[in-house]
Amino acid sequence: MYLNKRTYVQNWDHNPAEEQYSVEVTKGGKPTKIDPKKVKYIIEEAGYWRKQNQIHRWFVENIQNGTDDCGEYYVSKADLETLLGLCEKVKADNSLADELLPGASGFFFGGTEYDEWYFGGIDNTIEILKEALEDENGEYLYSSSW
Repeated sequence: MYLNKRTYVQNWDHNPAEEQYSVEVTKGGKPTKIDPKKVKYIIEEAGYWRKQNQIHRWFVENIQNGTDDCGEYYVSKADLETLLGLCEKVKADNSLADELLPGASGFFFGGTEYDEWYFGGIDNTIEILKEALEDENGEYLYSSSW
């Protein structure tokens, strides 16, 4: 389960100098055949989860329109704020877990107990979302792979 940050970095002649990006692509300290002038986006991993089925379920139900197809989906800042708020409520009152961020069962999803693993995932998600929301650049995309 991944939250990726995609930042548009392509430079245009009409962009002011302070809005220009500098892109250098090397491998092993040596230049590559990638032309920096043709790079449009930089994609960074902003978050990674493993077997946090409550978080995946939230993305499927709220971002993916109920379709769990391992696709890549745009996540707005408002969506990130909503999920953060839910996680913070569950962290403050663990009894809200089943109501606000219920688990989901499935072959690849891990356990559905509200245990140390579940609440560790809530803590991890809070860290991921706070960092993403502090960043003013880029857009966020969620994807999963089973």
